[in-house]
Amino acid sequence: MEINKDRLWARLMELGEIGKQSSGGVTRYSFTLDESRAKDLVIAYMKEAGLAVREDAAGNIIGRREGTNPAASVVLTGSHIDTVPDGGMFDGALGVLSAIEALQRMNELEIRNVHPIEVIAFTDEEGTRFGFGMIGSRAVAGTLRQEDLEQRDEQAISIADAMRNAGLAPERVGEAAKPPHEVQAYVELHIEQGRVLENLDEPVGLVTGIAGPLWQQFTLTGEAGHAGATPMHLRRDPLQAAAEILNYIYAEAKKYENAVATIGKLKTLPGGVNVIPGEVQFSLDLRDIDEAERDRLEASIHAYSQQVCEKLGIELRIDLLQRVAPAPSSPKVQEAVAQAGKLAGLSELPRLVSGAGHDGMQFSSLWPLGMIFVRSRGGISHNPEEWSSPEDCAAGTEVLYHTLLQLANEK
Repeated sequence: MEINKDRLWARLMELGEIGKQSSGGVTRYSFTLDESRAKDLVIAYMKEAGLAVREDAAGNIIGRREGTNPAASVVLTGSHIDTVPDGGMFDGALGVLSAIEALQRMNELEIRNVHPIEVIAFTDEEGTRFGFGMIGSRAVAGTLRQEDLEQRDEQAISIADAMRNAGLAPERVGEAAKPPHEVQAYVELHIEQGRVLENLDEPVGLVTGIAGPLWQQFTLTGEAGHAGATPMHLRRDPLQAAAEILNYIYAEAKKYENAVATIGKLKTLPGGVNVIPGEVQFSLDLRDIDEAERDRLEASIHAYSQQVCEKLGIELRIDLLQRVAPAPSSPKVQEAVAQAGKLAGLSELPRLVSGAGHDGMQFSSLWPLGMIFVRSRGGISHNPEEWSSPEDCAAGTEVLYHTLLQLANEK
């Protein structure tokens, strides 16, 4: 093994102490004192690794290992160090620290790379504080708008104000954008946050793409009435319609290879135990790596919902909350990761889709994208029980090390 497993693990544990809660979980929101302390520690690690360090206009921390051709396009890697409330110590952090470890070993072993390599600790991937995530990666992609910075947290502090308080100039975030021709590829290591690798008994996986989330709000309106005085055949009960629609959604999603459907919110109004609901609201989260498949599933759900509501005399409104295109991994990066798995001494890496969103989604239309997954115990994430073993973290970092070298030495 080329990388230093013990150093990587020690850094993971040290970073995990910043923002640690009594539960054992970690809370680090963007533009807070804890995040600032975490950034300082990451900067120290980057300097120890022999990297040239800078902070860009969006607050991203960037460590650069120069190539033999400094003018060549750069290979990007990294992740984030902010967390959800009471989250785990591996989500995001492993991607940043594994990249630093890989570059540090290249320096220690005096390995040459033609293309420069940069590791980025992105600002606010999770979106917990402001309800608007991937701030740093959006800035690098050139898609972060000034109006986005007006999103506010629970204390009515805007992203722009928080940036100013952190010593940044929000009006300059456009300077963080990287022109596509200046980037060779982006590859990110991340914990899986699922159980596929554990079920396969494999420590590391090759990600074929990131599923795109489609969020919608369904509102079904009928007629509220007395639970005892209204006969069943005279009711216009939106919950009856919702029940049929929800059963259809779950059954239909199972017919697709990679689709997932989640009903995260369900509300009845007025909400009395002895009142027939007058209105039902529920959310729908649809995801698939194939956008056409996701759209077919969406159309099928809409058609069935209209049919059920017409049959039961229910009014239906469907509001779009967000529609994000899936981000397939590029064949070039997939091949580099596959070869890296062999160089790391692993059997052929299993291929899987990321159902969770990641910073790399912002780059899929700009430059080649790829991801490496590390096994998560029990598939648990965003939770104090989140855990990946030292051995699995090291194995994933070894794959990242060889992937970066291959990408950075391409002609």
